[in-house]
Amino acid sequence: MKLKLDPRTKLFMIFVVSAVVMMSATTPFLLAVRIIMTIVPVVLLIIEKHFASAIRFLALYVIALVLTFRLISEESTGFLMAVLVGYCGIVVQFIPALITAWYVIRTTKIGDFVSAMEKMHVPDGIIISLAVVMRFFPTIKEEYMSISDAMKMRGIEMGGGNVAKMVEYRMIPLLFSCVNIGDELSAAAITRGLGGKVRRTSADILKMGLVDYLLVFIFSVAMIIFMVFKYVI
Repeated sequence: MKLKLDPRTKLFMIFVVSAVVMMSATTPFLLAVRIIMTIVPVVLLIIEKHFASAIRFLALYVIALVLTFRLISEESTGFLMAVLVGYCGIVVQFIPALITAWYVIRTTKIGDFVSAMEKMHVPDGIIISLAVVMRFFPTIKEEYMSISDAMKMRGIEMGGGNVAKMVEYRMIPLLFSCVNIGDELSAAAITRGLGGKVRRTSADILKMGLVDYLLVFIFSVAMIIFMVFKYVI
């Protein structure tokens, strides 16, 4: 089953989750609200059949959450424990926004995204930048996998434990690929008419559905509840 959400709904989800993660969850109730908001994009990833991404994100979030509470409850001391608690706390704090952004990138077509931004009357400069960014990270992932396959064919496994060789064989080619990919994506965006004087058309008709309004309502209520219990009550 495919769940086709309007890109405007997805952008609203990113906005709400990003706003909530910037506020600390100081009570168990606020933490529960944040956890629920984190579970929603994971469920959406599962519905879209991105099982591997959903399992990885959920496992990372659960492990960081459990370690954070366990280490804090034990009042662990020492430098390494402090670093581990801080790292887990950062993961718990910001991974909800990362999961939501990953869901939007993986499930949104560039054409639909551009059409939604144009309907929102966003300036062309911002639309082009965001469109390039949305294609940049998946392309970089594919490029890194290609570099890894090439290294394996040459018998080079992670630089043989040598950090300098790993940087030489993997990171330097990836950095040059990043520069070329950025230029190519920018040229492709301009070639497709982004930023032109003539208004672009789209074959897909964007329309908010029942699920879109339901998600907007859920995330709006969650943000209001979070802010009220955080700053008012």
